[in-house]
Amino acid sequence: MSNLFQFPEASHVYQQSEVELDRELGVATLNMAPQPRPAFTPELLADIEAFQKEVAHRVRQQPQRRSPDIRYMVLASNLDGIYNFGGDLSRFLSLIRAGDREGLLGYALACVRAGHRFSVGMDLPLTSLALVEGRAQGGGLEAALSCNVVIAEKGTQMGFPEVLFNLFPGMGAYSYLSRRIAPSLAERMILSGRLYEAEELYEMGVVDVLAEPGQGREKLVEYIAEAEKHSSVHGLLRRIHSSHNRVPFEELRDITELWVDSALGLGERELRTMERLVRAQDRRTGQKLSRAE
Repeated sequence: MSNLFQFPEASHVYQQSEVELDRELGVATLNMAPQPRPAFTPELLADIEAFQKEVAHRVRQQPQRRSPDIRYMVLASNLDGIYNFGGDLSRFLSLIRAGDREGLLGYALACVRAGHRFSVGMDLPLTSLALVEGRAQGGGLEAALSCNVVIAEKGTQMGFPEVLFNLFPGMGAYSYLSRRIAPSLAERMILSGRLYEAEELYEMGVVDVLAEPGQGREKLVEYIAEAEKHSSVHGLLRRIHSSHNRVPFEELRDITELWVDSALGLGERELRTMERLVRAQDRRTGQKLSRAE
C-alpha cells in the first residue's frame, strides 16, 4: 500500500505491532508482531484495543464528511509465514495450574472484546478485514473470522488445534463460523483439529477472497478499490449484517465462561499436550523474523 503513515498524535505506544494509515485508500492497518511467540499476548491485546479506539475516535471526529479518512481497518501480521497462533498457551498453563479463574477469564474476555469490536466495526461505518498471509491457528483464526472480510493467500493453513488437548476454541470460533457456514459444518471443522488450506476454506465459504502466494497486500488494495466503486451496496449490506447477523457480545461472553471452566478442569495429560504445542510453536518461530527486519 502507498502513502503509509503511523498515527500522529496517538498517545498509546505500540509495543508488539505496527500501525499504518493510508489516507488515499481510507485504510488503517495493524500489523501484529507479538513476542516471544506469535500469540495474543497482553501487550498485543493492548495494542489492538488502542488501535480500535484510535480508529473510532478519528471516524467520530469527521461525521460530517461523506468520505472519512478511515473507512477500513485491517488486521494483518508482520511475521513471515505466520498470522497468529492464538491464545497464549504458556499463560494458559500458568493460570490453569494456579486455578486462577479470574485471571483466565480476564484474559479470555480481553480477546473476546477485541474480536467483537472488529466484528461490529465499532458500530461505525467501518469495514474490518483480516489479511491472512501465514498460518492462523486457534485464536488467530478466531480473530480473522471476527473481521467482516477474510482475505487469505493460497496455500495458507488455518485450523483449530484445541481438540488435541481436549478443549474447544472458546473465544468466538463457533459464533463467527456459524454465521458464515452451516453450524454442523462449523462443528465438524472445530472437532477435526486439522489444518485446512485457504483454497478449501474458500470453497466452504469461510474465506472471502483468495490471493496468490505473496500477493495478499496487492489483493487487499484491489478488493478495497472494487468495494469503493460499489460503496452504497457495501454499506447497505454492512447495515443488514449488523442488524440481522450480528454476533452479540453476550453470546461470546457466555461461551467464553464455558471455555474457562472447561480449561480449569483439564488434567495433567492435556496440560502436557499443551506444553508440547508451546515447544512446537517455539521451534517453528525460532528463526522467524519480522517483515520489518
